Amino acid sequence: MALDTTLRLLSKASGLTVADIATAIPRAGIGTVNAWLKGEKMPGRDQVDALARMFGVPAGALLSELASTLDPARTKGEHELLAAYRSLNTRQQGALLEVARSMKPGRKAAR
Repeated sequence: MALDTTLRLLSKASGLTVADIATAIPRAGIGTVNAWLKGEKMPGRDQVDALARMFGVPAGALLSELASTLDPARTKGEHELLAAYRSLNTRQQGALLEVARSMKPGRKAAR
């Protein structure tokens, strides 16, 4: 699950507003928290730790998403492709996977 989705679910489940979160997290204003919840920015390490404490979850649960998002083994294009894939609905993801599978080297194209 994407970090922004996780944060939105945790904030909804705990009944915390964006302002509540911004007040509790170091160097995080309302605009910053909104950007996290929209997936436009990522929190820093200290902020992840504070978020984990606030929501009562292990920081590793939040960091595992950051690690998979920022995997240094992936190229910039792979990161962009993954981000685009995650923004699609389930039907669109399935269609994209079918196209990608049909492009595998050695596989004959359907006529």
